[in-house]
Amino acid sequence: VQLVESGGGVVQPGGSLRLSCKVSGNIDSLTYMGWYRQDPGKQHELVARNSRSGVIRYADSVKGRFTISRDNENNVLWLQMNNLKPEDTAVYFCMDLGHQNSDYVPLQSWGQGTRVTVSS
Repeated sequence: VQLVESGGGVVQPGGSLRLSCKVSGNIDSLTYMGWYRQDPGKQHELVARNSRSGVIRYADSVKGRFTISRDNENNVLWLQMNNLKPEDTAVYFCMDLGHQNSDYVPLQSWGQGTRVTVSS
């Protein structure tokens, strides 16, 4: 499947954005999906993941502010981001995930992502 992210932009601290990831195939065929972010020069950080069965986990840095969800009808993975902080500035990527030895790993190459900038 192909994954195409969109919805990024520039927002002030405390603002909100909703990112979308359009899945070219049937999103329900993907057992695990997640949102990563990457600062320049740093590794990708998994900030939210969900499973087909509905299990959801967040990184501590975004817990209570970000919400991941699936739209099975339209084959879209969403990331609602509220109360954004400057440290949320990054390029955000969606990904289908594999589960190996309690780790969640990307199953395909990274797309272009969508850039989020939080600045006053």
